Amino acid sequence: MSVRRCGAFTLIELLVVIAIIAILIGLLLPAVQKVREAAARIWCANNLKQIGLAIHGYHDANNGLPPQATWSVGSTFSGYSVHARILPFIEQGNLSARVSFAIGYAAQPDICKTRIPLYRCPSDPKDGTRFDGGVEFYPTNYGFCIGTWLGLDQTTAQGGDGPFGYNYRHAFGAITDGLSTTLCAADVKSFTPALLDGGQPAAPNTPPPSAPAQVIAYGGNFDPDYCHTQWVTGRTLQSGITTTFPPNTKVSYTSNGVTYDVDWTSARVGPGNPQQSYRVVTARSYHSEGVNALMLDGSVRFVTNTIPQAIWRAMGTRAGGEVVAE
Repeated sequence: MSVRRCGAFTLIELLVVIAIIAILIGLLLPAVQKVREAAARIWCANNLKQIGLAIHGYHDANNGLPPQATWSVGSTFSGYSVHARILPFIEQGNLSARVSFAIGYAAQPDICKTRIPLYRCPSDPKDGTRFDGGVEFYPTNYGFCIGTWLGLDQTTAQGGDGPFGYNYRHAFGAITDGLSTTLCAADVKSFTPALLDGGQPAAPNTPPPSAPAQVIAYGGNFDPDYCHTQWVTGRTLQSGITTTFPPNTKVSYTSNGVTYDVDWTSARVGPGNPQQSYRVVTARSYHSEGVNALMLDGSVRFVTNTIPQAIWRAMGTRAGGEVVAE
């Protein structure tokens, strides 16, 4: 009688199979990662597209763009953002009905902590609230363009050279640089560190810095996670961007041996602060090599980090007279 022996792997054969599987996994993971990131970038771009439609809906209903915030000379600041003003046009009518622009966001904490999915990029891993002044806030990943770098002239209660600003309600006809070449909004990272309230520069018509080192030299009080944590707030560091520097430009500041990529403001809005307040609030994203950008005509483009600084600044102005090539 013959005996049949069952075949079995030797230890060496098993190790070879495991090694082949490990190699295949190593080859597949980058491809899966790229597909996942491409999907997240498309999702993010679609969010901006919906925001663009909401901006046009608001403009048509109100004969002008929403203001960055409303503020009067000598008052404290609690102004609602563009994000809050377009709520009825992003299918958030019930939430919008609860918003009282007359009393400001600080008196409505339940509004402040509400999560708006459309305002969140799927690539941003920091999905949670932050407390400021005893109020709980929810962040955003999209900032509206206020221009090159002037935030507010507190003598006139007017903003800078962008399409959005304090007390501005520009109609599309005032965007003489063209809707297709003027930046409406772009990606930002939530919980971005900040340098706040250094007080300099304060002189009118101070030209924008040409390099990040100039910004750091102005100084300020360091906060490790301040910016873009409050979608309800009209402050530029919370719901806006400036085009001082191209996307993802590092503005490096070192605190306690750790280097951070920061946003910056010379002074926030409020009584007794310098009359001219400037901001450097950079468009940033977790997408590789650039940011999604919404133009005022409603189109969404991917703008790379290598865009020349002069062109990026030109895209941020509403009536600068610059020529911006496709």
